[in-house]
Amino acid sequence: MVGRIPILDVTPQLEGGSHPAKAAVGEPFEVSALVIREGHDAHAAEVVLIDPDGTRRPPQLMRRDPTEADRYRATVVGDTVGPWGFEIHGWSDPFGTWRHHAEIKIPAEIDVELVFTEGALLLERAAEDVPSSQATVLRDAATALRDTGRPNQVRLAAGLAPEVAEVLAVHPVRELVTVAGPFPFYVDRERALYGAWYEFFPRSEGATVADDGKVVSGTFRTAAERLPAVREMGFDVIYLPPIHPIGKVNRKGRNNTLNPGPDDVGSPWAIGSDEGGHDAVHPDLGTIDDFDAFVARARELGLEVALDLALQAAPDHPWVTEHPEFFTTRADGTIAYAENPPKKYQDIYPINFDNDAEGIYAEVLRVVRHWMDHGVRIFRVDNPHTKPVAFWERLLGEIRRTDPDVVFLSEAFTRPSMLQALGMIGFHQSYTYFTWRTTKEEIESYFQEVSRETAHRVRPNFFVNTPDILHEYLQYGGPPAFKIRAALAALGSPSWGMYAGYELFEHVAVRPGSEEYLDSEKYQIRIRDWKDAEASGRSLAPYITMLNHTRERHPALHQLRNLHVHSSEDDAIVVFSKATFHADGRPDDVVIAVVNVDPHTTRETTVHLDLEALGMGWDDRFVVRDEVTGQDWTWGAHNYVRLDPFYEPAHILSVRSATA
Repeated sequence: MVGRIPILDVTPQLEGGSHPAKAAVGEPFEVSALVIREGHDAHAAEVVLIDPDGTRRPPQLMRRDPTEADRYRATVVGDTVGPWGFEIHGWSDPFGTWRHHAEIKIPAEIDVELVFTEGALLLERAAEDVPSSQATVLRDAATALRDTGRPNQVRLAAGLAPEVAEVLAVHPVRELVTVAGPFPFYVDRERALYGAWYEFFPRSEGATVADDGKVVSGTFRTAAERLPAVREMGFDVIYLPPIHPIGKVNRKGRNNTLNPGPDDVGSPWAIGSDEGGHDAVHPDLGTIDDFDAFVARARELGLEVALDLALQAAPDHPWVTEHPEFFTTRADGTIAYAENPPKKYQDIYPINFDNDAEGIYAEVLRVVRHWMDHGVRIFRVDNPHTKPVAFWERLLGEIRRTDPDVVFLSEAFTRPSMLQALGMIGFHQSYTYFTWRTTKEEIESYFQEVSRETAHRVRPNFFVNTPDILHEYLQYGGPPAFKIRAALAALGSPSWGMYAGYELFEHVAVRPGSEEYLDSEKYQIRIRDWKDAEASGRSLAPYITMLNHTRERHPALHQLRNLHVHSSEDDAIVVFSKATFHADGRPDDVVIAVVNVDPHTTRETTVHLDLEALGMGWDDRFVVRDEVTGQDWTWGAHNYVRLDPFYEPAHILSVRSATA
């Protein structure tokens, strides 16, 4: 039922408030509502936060949107992890109504004394509900309104004085108060919003070639030796593909062939063999104690370990014999293997969640808690869109209930509706379509979508590549393309990621038109000479390091919803900014990115900045420093740029100071 002061179209809310909107500790986000009333009397609105303990925080007055009638907005922040809520309070504002009438009637000498008396009564009424020092301010103003010995304009000025407005902004006079809500939102820890991810295969890190030419797998111990270099590049999360025993039945050979040799190691996503299943580690990588040591070393360096959670099984996984009901048996008696036409995965059996839903849930929960007990607090979930959404909602809800610090990343390259549904029911982050957004128009549109339109439902993680996604932009764009995509990902999203080899410009596909790598690491061990690449200058690691350290220094880059797209006169120059502000609206931290997304051609143009979005006036001048080159320039609303992709395809500009 509509209240006495109707409150409509409240945002954010998901499915009528049935699921919480997303937030993170310290992340500002906007709430808004249409608040209306009949007639012409003034009305106002405020937002009240309800913290996880059920305590109502002090109300915050909402500002009226000058561009949309009756739309009220406020920016709020949750300061602790847990389930929160917010209410919108709308009310009739008798003092606002009086002020409007007084400003018209007093100069026109209409009902002068009556208007002053009404104002004095309102201020005296308000003084009854405020601290004594503030009550004095209001009573003095009421006395001035009643003082017929003063000029009318002086009396009016006393009633509308800034100190009076300041008190009433905190303690307004309310009538006909109407409450909408509470509407839920959940505040996660910062890593759910902000972080830089690096993916590597432990079996490739520290792998060697024996005298007989056989490749010897790396281990958790040798992989740990790579961790300092990953941390030095500024990454926060080290993500491991599945570390479990790999199936021997129908094992894939190099480049996804069906005729493996005796030394082929198979795909880590073909999980399980006679050596164990999802709760075991591959014996070539070491023991569970070795894994624990890897996690501990990562933690010492400031890295969190993310582990792949792939709910599928190789034909010789223990589940196949112990729980055949977990799978689909076809008419000929065989178990169906996974397919994503035209791709076929003969080495993988998908789970059938309809045969024994309770049994599968209990087993997966056990597996997740097993790895949590070994220090894993982040899971990257493989293909969650091929499992029931209700299953994930139940599983993630249970983990959040007991361990709200555990983060789940959804690898859901799927229909937008499914991606959004998975985000809504509890996945903290999601892979996105960023990989396939390469033109200026596509990038600008996608930035707008993920930062404004869907941010309350889905948090993006912009991966520039994965073991099985090598976009043609990287295949044919040369080293500039790798810089461009890294800059867009690292600056455009608070969470971004890359798969090992990106910094070595690995770009050769298995065949024209394919996004699969030639000699894919999914099916073989890949030995890389990191030291030689860096010593010879054939590594992007210094650029990646610069990007991540720039992110660390600038709080504005830790946020998602503050992205603002500006304009340029060139169809390949993307301009966007991120900014944080002081409580009084002054800019605090401002970063401007200007990126040439054409990896083949030098572009020069004029960029046009929306200075209001940066907290500045339209004619302000300010000093910017290029985080890439260290150069300083004086900029304003309109600025000439020239970007040579072979020299440097991006300006990353931090605002240093205003000029006179």
